[in-house]
Amino acid sequence: MTTRVLIIGAGLSSGLLVDRLQQRADVELTVLEGGDAPGGNHTWCFHDTDVSGATLQWLKPFTSKSWRDHDVAFPSFTRTLSGEYFAIRSHDFAKRVTQRLGSKLRTRTRARDVTATTVTLESGEKLDADLIIDARGTQSDTNSGFQKFLGREVLLEKPHGLTRPLLMDASVKQLDGFRFIYVLPWDERRVLIEDTRYADTADIDAPAFRSEIDAFLTARGWKIEAVEREELAALPIPFAGNAPSFSRPVIGVSGGFFHATTGYSVPFAADIAERIASLPTLDAHALTTLLNARARDHWHEMGFFRLLNRMLFKGAEPAERVKVFESFYRHSPELIARFYAGKLTWADKLIALRRGAPTVPAFRAMKAAWGS
Repeated sequence: MTTRVLIIGAGLSSGLLVDRLQQRADVELTVLEGGDAPGGNHTWCFHDTDVSGATLQWLKPFTSKSWRDHDVAFPSFTRTLSGEYFAIRSHDFAKRVTQRLGSKLRTRTRARDVTATTVTLESGEKLDADLIIDARGTQSDTNSGFQKFLGREVLLEKPHGLTRPLLMDASVKQLDGFRFIYVLPWDERRVLIEDTRYADTADIDAPAFRSEIDAFLTARGWKIEAVEREELAALPIPFAGNAPSFSRPVIGVSGGFFHATTGYSVPFAADIAERIASLPTLDAHALTTLLNARARDHWHEMGFFRLLNRMLFKGAEPAERVKVFESFYRHSPELIARFYAGKLTWADKLIALRRGAPTVPAFRAMKAAWGS
């Protein structure tokens, strides 16, 4: 028996789920997207150690580029870390999803009302399905700090000379909390350069961010020939709260399926896609049960990271937050990899707290750790 599956939203989590569901012969897919194309205007990244070898193999066709290592820089040191780093550009993602779905993808199509088996579009049209999955969600900004950024994809007048990403250059002037510049070299002249800040507020002064990016480029002797694209966002960095709970199938960041400190979402979207695709029977009750259970487990797994977030935002003064990250990047490459994967051991957690303790005043650290 064929199950008619309708997915609302064609973002990252939806596109990865489509890939997995298309491995099944018993699924008939339809995907609705309110925008002009799947994926929106984003760049998603992940490390090879964030996912299993099997997961990495099916993710690779989505990736736009990868590098064998990357650099980080702080006021007192620089460091090169090995390990493959992958990037997915939204326009490449859109091409793959569009090719896979064909006429089963409907863009510029927005849902107005959703029930268990029917979606009513803004146009008034009604679509029926055996299973409806909502992938439109946004992250809650309740009780959180923010990771906000503005990125510009630019073509430089001359080759930049980079051979690997600059994942975090925190040697720059600290503004609005912890600040760093992030650079991905796509080819010898084209780069994505982002000004990123761990800040207390979500507001983004775009002209000011652009000015700081220009200053960074000027300091390196780089001149822009053309600005090809710009992206910006403010991602909530949660401090506390409760695990999301669903009455119907919901996937994506609204389910809390992202790294609580880094904001990375690819590994968690891939995990959800695999779990859904492996269900013996695709029905709303079974899927809602699975997603609620996974959301609770993931929320628990992210508990230590939320504690670190409280210590960072509530324990450290904004201008001193750079010291927390600087201390963290002195850890072993293995611990750093487990941090990004969200799989710290108890020993890792003790080491992280012990080394991080001198960077945050004891009283403020304790108050932040036990706060909510």
